[in-house]
Amino acid sequence: MNNQSITTMRLYGVVTDSIVDGPGFRTAIFTQGCMHHCEGCHNPDSHDPSGGKEWTLDDIEVKFTNNPLLDGITLSGGDPFMQPAGCAELARRAHAKGLNVWTFSGYTYEHLLEMAKTNADFADLLNETDVLVDGPFVLALRSLDLLFAGSKNQRLIDLQKTRETGTITLYQPPQW
Repeated sequence: MNNQSITTMRLYGVVTDSIVDGPGFRTAIFTQGCMHHCEGCHNPDSHDPSGGKEWTLDDIEVKFTNNPLLDGITLSGGDPFMQPAGCAELARRAHAKGLNVWTFSGYTYEHLLEMAKTNADFADLLNETDVLVDGPFVLALRSLDLLFAGSKNQRLIDLQKTRETGTITLYQPPQW
């Protein structure tokens, strides 16, 4: 973690039993603050960076601790890249517990890579993310048939495989 002093974050909320924010049983952490202001946003009250409630990272971690059914955490929002240092630390803590980490962002992966060149906290959060759901929500492209995305322009990028291969690899859900 680049900023050892990060101990709190502003959250819109936490859902400890999500099945729609990534595969399996998840804790969804909705960060406060978003610059995208997408028309038709599912969480418009999360846009104001001064809204929501301040949480300690330790209190957030408790929400994804000691649940043997949990598969992972999802960082959503708002936009987690408005608070990248705190989100990266939460992701590290989740990984230490054997959980996977999904991050939703209104930025495209390419834009995040560019910003990560000059912002180490962005780079940390990308490095701690297993799957990135990227791109703004576009109301005209909304689809209820998509798995874990809201509009057809959004991609589910398997960042582990992308880092291994050097080329963008889309997430392939398990076949049941």
